[in-house]
Amino acid sequence: MTDPIQDTIVALLPPLLGTLHALEEIGRYLHPPLQQALVDRLGDRDAQLHAAVAMFEAVDWPEAMHPFRDRLALACLHTLRATDGLRAASGQANPPFAASRALRQTGRALEALYPLAALLPSVGRFFLEPGRADLPTATPEGTGVLHVGNDTDMRGGFSVYVPEWIDRTEPVAVVFALHGGAGHGRLFLWNWVREARSRGFIVVAPTARGDTWSLMEPEVDAANLSGILSELGRHYRLAPDRRLLTGMSDGGTFTLLSGLDADSPFTHLAPIAASFHPAIVAMSEPERIRNLPIYAIHGALDWMFPVSVGRTAATVLKSAGAAVIYREVADLSHTYPRDENAGILDWFLPGS
Repeated sequence: MTDPIQDTIVALLPPLLGTLHALEEIGRYLHPPLQQALVDRLGDRDAQLHAAVAMFEAVDWPEAMHPFRDRLALACLHTLRATDGLRAASGQANPPFAASRALRQTGRALEALYPLAALLPSVGRFFLEPGRADLPTATPEGTGVLHVGNDTDMRGGFSVYVPEWIDRTEPVAVVFALHGGAGHGRLFLWNWVREARSRGFIVVAPTARGDTWSLMEPEVDAANLSGILSELGRHYRLAPDRRLLTGMSDGGTFTLLSGLDADSPFTHLAPIAASFHPAIVAMSEPERIRNLPIYAIHGALDWMFPVSVGRTAATVLKSAGAAVIYREVADLSHTYPRDENAGILDWFLPGS
């Protein structure tokens, strides 16, 4: 690379990655009464990124480097759309919804950026858990981020991340991560890629067939999940005793609704911010529930499904014989707790 290109990349990456980290923190702590104070934490990060992008766009890039340039440009575009949307959210009719919608741009930014993890060390480290060693940069066929019928205007498909360094001859654990209502698997996938890449498991993010999961007719989406799992099993050696179903909000509710079914192929459940009714347990086979490992998370600040719902779920499931760990998070609202992934995985994959 010529010096101007090196210089512009060196100038661009810190504000880009710093802004993405800030967006992740805002998403984790997003709570309606705190929304504006959280957005203020952006400081001038987006202004710095705008300045770096201007420098980036002024460079004369050789044609051979256009794919590289375009990925970085796209990552910046979606990152700045997220910050712009967050700053404008307080003036919208429904500020929490507007903020959540703006944060979806972060998933698009990460999707654009991830292919550069093998080329740029700082990007590679961004997609690792803290303290994890750098990983091989090779990308064998059938690994990395893959999408099957899962463009963001499509329903019923799935996105999957397969760590580039896994041993295809050894059994591998799999995590199915279900988005919330009005969400999409292609964007929700990015809540788990960092951990999957660090610890060596496959993560699958399906998209509901409808606008949200089929809570009234669970067999509609449950059959799709089983079909996706079977399809993966034709290409990878999946560990039969390490199959986690987890999800957020409606995805958490569906985790319980379908995961408690006697025909569920999943060995562990981790519902997050889920709704719950005792009838879910009453309709389930006692043998399915007995000793079933369940790691439930609920936020004390949850404004959609109050924390009492999570407490009731834990009590009823324990009474039915499930092996329940209930984690109540004092500063968690109705949003996805990325920082809880490590605890879920220490439980699901001890020693990972």
